[in-house]
Amino acid sequence: MPMPAAEIKTLIETGIEGASVHIDDLAGDGDHYAATVTAPAFAGKSRVQQHQMVYAALGGRMGGELHALQLTTKTPDQE
Repeated sequence: MPMPAAEIKTLIETGIEGASVHIDDLAGDGDHYAATVTAPAFAGKSRVQQHQMVYAALGGRMGGELHALQLTTKTPDQE
């Protein structure tokens, strides 16, 4: 069963302090999303580390409930 966008947003915002999340359903099927995550916690971290933080916040749901997630991560000063 696909994961609702609201659940993805909540998991990330709960798992990464101060995160702001915008989700787009890319295919309209509730299974392929793009997420833009902005968080002060990303400061000083590489893009790989930032993405690892998002995957950790999702608690292992990638590849199972959540099939595809295109990630854009940034710090608030990059907006």
